[in-house]
Amino acid sequence: MKNFKTTITALVTPFKNNQIDFSSLEKIVQFQLNQGVGGFVINGTTAESPTLDWSEVAEIFSKVKSWVNPQVPLILGTGFNSTQKTIKVSQAAESLGADAVLVVVPYYNKPPQRGLIAHFESIAESIQIPVVLYNVPSRTITSLSLESIITLSKHKNIIGIKEASGDIALASAIARGCGENFLLLSGDDGTYPEFLEAGGHGVVSVASHIIPQVFADLLKDKSQAKTYKKYLHLIGLLFSEANPIPVKKTLQLMGLIESAELRLPLCELEEPSSRELVSELQKMGLM
Repeated sequence: MKNFKTTITALVTPFKNNQIDFSSLEKIVQFQLNQGVGGFVINGTTAESPTLDWSEVAEIFSKVKSWVNPQVPLILGTGFNSTQKTIKVSQAAESLGADAVLVVVPYYNKPPQRGLIAHFESIAESIQIPVVLYNVPSRTITSLSLESIITLSKHKNIIGIKEASGDIALASAIARGCGENFLLLSGDDGTYPEFLEAGGHGVVSVASHIIPQVFADLLKDKSQAKTYKKYLHLIGLLFSEANPIPVKKTLQLMGLIESAELRLPLCELEEPSSRELVSELQKMGLM
């Protein structure tokens, strides 16, 4: 199994005239790799997954795979609020050569904990590649309980969790309850240093698009938390509107993508917020 205990960027999908801008995507990927990022999530929240067709996801995955070293783990987001659809897409991800699937807690239909356990176990039993749980209650409403996470951690094909609630007490309890071998990845950039202190192994990040070396350095040396915290205001600005609206504007301002275009119903960052981003990027020496 590849090393998932690393700095993982949840890749945006650059668009130009509603088509995927592969030139900008390659530029982002190379920038990440050159500054110490160890893996990528494709077709996650940051990629605007609800607006991507599967043919587009497959093409993105194939392109990224061709650009990276074979040792770089590539995780594909496959979660839906239908178990059968998630199984179908997870099997397609396995056929593409994904190293693991990232499966979000089902949204909108609000299943009970026993339904969540059955959902994730059914997916894990349908494929040979590993499953990483994705708990993000700010988007799904429903949250995996600690007890459910511990139960699921015992399944041989469920290897870890992206925990994005920002609840450090929960992260600590997962680390204690599931053990060192259960992968614990942060999904909340603002609390990442505390997450590592609580027993975390790495991150699936949005802000690592912008400051990848800072994330990579922190994972290697927790004493770098002081340096990391200098960027907390910038990290906060990256979530001033729904992700990935601000990070796309930031990437455009830094010259890493040509356009900050998103697909509806998401839309570009408004001018006052853009001006604040410019000011902070200049202050941090990033443009």
